Parts: sequence; C-alpha cells; structure tokens
Amino acid sequence: MPARKTKLYSGARKTARATAAIMPGTGRIRINNVPVELLVPAVARQRVLAPLVLAGELRDKVDIDVRVSGGGFMGQAEAAAMAISRALVDWTRGQELKRKLTEYDVHLLSGDPRQSEPKKFGGPGARRRKQKSYR
Repeated sequence: MPARKTKLYSGARKTARATAAIMPGTGRIRINNVPVELLVPAVARQRVLAPLVLAGELRDKVDIDVRVSGGGFMGQAEAAAMAISRALVDWTRGQELKRKLTEYDVHLLSGDPRQSEPKKFGGPGARRRKQKSYR
C-alpha cells in the first residue's frame, strides 16, 4: 500500500487544542474518529462545518482527521474549525479561500487570544467579591 501524503495543522481556543491531518480523499471529515455530521450539539457542528461550506467543492477532494482535547465542547469546536481552516488554506495554496474565511470570521485563521481570568482570593470568582454591610 503506498504511503499517503499527510500534513498536520494545529488550532487552539482557550484550553482546547486541535490537530488536523489532511490528505487526498473523498471528503470524509472525522473529529476524534466521529464523522462531523454526527457531532453534537448542533451549534458546535455548525461551527466546525463553516470552513468546509466556504471551501465548496474542495471538501470532496480531501479527507481530514482532527484530534481535539481539552476545554469544553464549544472551545473544541472552535479549535477544530481553526485547524480545518488552516489545513484547507495551505492545501489550496491560493488567496481566494483565505480571503473568504477571513471575511467570514477572522478568528478561523488567526486565533482568538482571550483566556479566562484566574480566580483570586476574597471572593467566589475572578472579579466578584463578598458584599459588606455596615448597618
């Protein structure tokens, strides 16, 4: 069996990390060995499918396997979408898809640097404090 040409691309959102492997194929997209069409909840599925819809007929020419770990379901979906976007842009080697993805959402290629703020002492969260009453 001949070796298939595979390239790896990464994506990250909050604490979720994704690695996408792209290779010539028939359009199978899998996330943690689950077809993307079976991904739940539906909001996460739509987020992952967004770069594939923008890519058009290119989707039917490649297979993409994504490994995602860490974070919550939406962070994982955003990380997977970013990894898929980067893989598709590099696969096409053209500016057309890159322009489409950037117009749709700039964070599909460049990432979103926001992180949750760590909790501090004296209160239940990062900013909120216990209330004081003097009367």
